[in-house]
Amino acid sequence: MTPKHRFKFKNALYTIDATVIDLCLSVFPWAKFRKTKGAIKMHCLYDHSGALPSFVTITDGKKHEVTVAKEITFPLFPDSIVSLDRAYIDYKWLNSLDENGVWFVTRAKSNIDYVVTGQHPVSGKGVRKDHAILLSGPRTKNHYTKELRLIEFYDEETNKSLTFLTNNMKFAASTIAAIYKSRWQIELFFKWIKQNLKIKSFLGTSKNAVMTQIWVAMSYYLLLTYIKYQTKYAHSLLTLNRLIREMLFERKNLIDILTLKSERLLAVQDEPLQGVLF
Repeated sequence: MTPKHRFKFKNALYTIDATVIDLCLSVFPWAKFRKTKGAIKMHCLYDHSGALPSFVTITDGKKHEVTVAKEITFPLFPDSIVSLDRAYIDYKWLNSLDENGVWFVTRAKSNIDYVVTGQHPVSGKGVRKDHAILLSGPRTKNHYTKELRLIEFYDEETNKSLTFLTNNMKFAASTIAAIYKSRWQIELFFKWIKQNLKIKSFLGTSKNAVMTQIWVAMSYYLLLTYIKYQTKYAHSLLTLNRLIREMLFERKNLIDILTLKSERLLAVQDEPLQGVLF
């Protein structure tokens, strides 16, 4: 069983985002992104319970995030919460989430047209405004006709004022801000897999070879996470990754490796590792 997300509410919490995987256009001509640049894009539904990708799809680099979101059906269940960046603001699509009972939290665009229909009590550190609104743009008011919530929040860490848009009228404004802030965990996930799962350099140059390597990397990540949680391994996923990598062709019991004492695991920071595992 994977650990739950850090929030007190029981709703499932997800983030939808995408990351660009750069490719050399002269080597991967099928992956044309810009005039002199190649790329593909990985779109991911990230489950904060267990820090796992629960859905992944790969497109060409030019495919816009919200286009993919509208073309496929992310496995989001009623009463779940999903955080999104502004690239996913399409009011027809947000309306479809609402109709399916999904709560969303995103950053409001600076040019949003709206009228204030009510006020929520302003409470919580950093909360400056908490309005109930209706969209009033010529097109947007027809694409999303129900009330939304607009929250202005001051982030002391970044010294910035942020404006959030959500269809959740129940949670505290500070909780809404914290939900959006947790979205950056998917950025850490993208960074981790690019640095540690070798999906920045590829063994083959065909589209099939690249896709195969990415899906193998994703499968390995899921297996690695499964081992960590099922064995209650106390150290980092990176350490576990390095231990398994070093002992892959050694006849060693995996449980023995996972139960090494902490003083021996300190040697994981230094190469080579083999000497400490005997």
